[in-house]
Amino acid sequence: MKKYIKFPIIIAACAAVFAACDDNDWNNRLDGFDQNGISDVRAIEYTLTDADYSAIASNSVNQALAGEDKAAALKAVGTNHFFSDEITPREYVPAFLDSSKFPYFTLDNGSAVKITYKTATNLPDEIAAIAGADTYEVSEDDYKFIWGDEEKYVEAFAPSKPASAGVVKILNDQFPDAEAGDYYIVTYKTSSQEPVFGSSEPQPEEFKMSEVISGLAKGDNAEIAGVITALCTRGYILTDKSGSILVYVGSSFDANSHPIGSQVKVSGTISSYNLGLQVDGSSMSEQIVGSQAYTYPAAPAYSSADIAAANARTTDEAAVYCQFTGKTSISGSYINVIFDDNESVQGSIYYPTDEIKAKLADGEVQTFTGYFTAVSSKGKYFNLIATDIKTVNSSSPKAAPRAATVTVPSTVENCVCYFDGNTWRLQSQFQCLNPADYKAMGQTYENLSAPDTYLPTYLKVTHPYAQADDTQFVVYRYYSSGSTKWRCDQYKFDGSEWSLNTGVIEETAQFVRNGGHWMYDPNVTINLPAIRNDEFITAFYQACTNWVFENIDKPLGSTDIKSGMFYVTSYGNNEYYAGTSAYYNNVDIRAAKAREQYPDGWGEMTDDEIQAKMKERCTGEVFPGALAMLYPDAMPVDGLDVIYTLNFVVFDGASSNHTARYKVTAQGTFSFIDCTWDAPAE
Repeated sequence: MKKYIKFPIIIAACAAVFAACDDNDWNNRLDGFDQNGISDVRAIEYTLTDADYSAIASNSVNQALAGEDKAAALKAVGTNHFFSDEITPREYVPAFLDSSKFPYFTLDNGSAVKITYKTATNLPDEIAAIAGADTYEVSEDDYKFIWGDEEKYVEAFAPSKPASAGVVKILNDQFPDAEAGDYYIVTYKTSSQEPVFGSSEPQPEEFKMSEVISGLAKGDNAEIAGVITALCTRGYILTDKSGSILVYVGSSFDANSHPIGSQVKVSGTISSYNLGLQVDGSSMSEQIVGSQAYTYPAAPAYSSADIAAANARTTDEAAVYCQFTGKTSISGSYINVIFDDNESVQGSIYYPTDEIKAKLADGEVQTFTGYFTAVSSKGKYFNLIATDIKTVNSSSPKAAPRAATVTVPSTVENCVCYFDGNTWRLQSQFQCLNPADYKAMGQTYENLSAPDTYLPTYLKVTHPYAQADDTQFVVYRYYSSGSTKWRCDQYKFDGSEWSLNTGVIEETAQFVRNGGHWMYDPNVTINLPAIRNDEFITAFYQACTNWVFENIDKPLGSTDIKSGMFYVTSYGNNEYYAGTSAYYNNVDIRAAKAREQYPDGWGEMTDDEIQAKMKERCTGEVFPGALAMLYPDAMPVDGLDVIYTLNFVVFDGASSNHTARYKVTAQGTFSFIDCTWDAPAE
């Protein structure tokens, strides 16, 4: 990432009380440097964090400032963690500095902060558009709309109902008032298998289900041919013509490799756990031979009394398909269901998949459908492998609507859609990461915190025939500062590797606190009280002395030798061309001292003429020369005059305070405006 210093920091006023210093007579307090009372006035440097960009985007003052027209662009700042041409730090940082999110928001008037931030320079507009885009997850009602039937539908797209057409149809239906330029990131399910509706036999002819589960007992060696009808992170429910049973695999189980609807042949020993029969995965053999649609039976609704009765059993039993309603209670990894009318029993959701977890709502009344498999904690917990969860939209429990009568193996995918003013269109130039992609990258969660570590390899795999200069937008879930948001990056292929188009630079701008509020201010005030051995003040005057030594030619036109060396004292820390002193940290314009240092440089000039010439040189040559050395990155700002103000001390036998002002006219170029000693500008 490139870094540019756009505006230098204001220099805070130094202490006001100075000790006496030999012949320079520093006994008095200096006008302009006095401090009355106790206040917290500081000059600090601060770099915005990822959390700060999010705070800037969510700040209510900024949201009102952005309005509807720039709302998406402001949202993008919180996602991308950099500013843009639409949302500039000059306009949107002050509200953040005024808020408690800024750690120094209590500083007093007169304080200044140099904010280092990131801003986009040449990034494509699409990146900010995606960062500000809304999201939409295709719902069960949407799938009904696509399939055109309240009963004969599946919660997925399929070959006869492709996502490419279905997503567009749904968005046109859901967002009739969309405006040109709107983007949505859409999440949906799709299947390569066509569902079969209305069949009394859920399996194809060539796959014959067994009819053995209902007669199994602990210790039996069984051969089962069935369909996977439910998943958890420890195994799956296998269903044949007679019943259902848990096939327990353990923590190594990969639910993504065993989609619902898979036709499976299993041979193994029947064991039991907490009065629930299961196939012992440690000794079984398994073969997935195909997949099919599966029709769920009607789920009998269990009351808390029914659950208490089921928990009171004393024999090992197979899984039972059922449904119950209660209040969800999540505590860490424990997911329980509480029944207001019976505190002695609770539902317990057994090792749910991420898809099931996403449907949980802590504290809400929800209806749970799935397979009752076991009883735990001496009959208290009714263990359920859930197939579906729905939130009940009322204060009293009620039966949830039935799930789709047919299911098919499906995968979750994402896409980007754009409204062109007439219709929504899928945007093929955006490649969205899907859950399977995160898993292939070895991610525990469906997001990336270090995208540039993974995405170049991902693009090499997904674009094996890419040509040099090809570009690709990648849309993914980005994790930072405790939250996950959609983000878009652009990558370019150089013929060998994919590399990120950063298009982002670091800049620094100054903000000052005035009237109780922070405001953008590129102007710089440099206070130079005559304090001996002050590191900053000494550095400034040493720069002045060095400039004279390096830039002033010997009189009479000779260029073979610099006369600056004659104006500079043998100690090398003050000069009498303009009188700047890094020893006393002042401007000494005493004519006698100037003649003493370099008589030939002054000739027959009078004391008044020498002092006038030293003033003229100081403000017209030496100060701007030192500023250019110390602030080479100072830049003009469109629409503003960037002014550098120097408050300094002059000694001509007595001390006095003066102010000189300079305007930044080009990078590192300072043009003299005026000085309180009324030296003429050159």
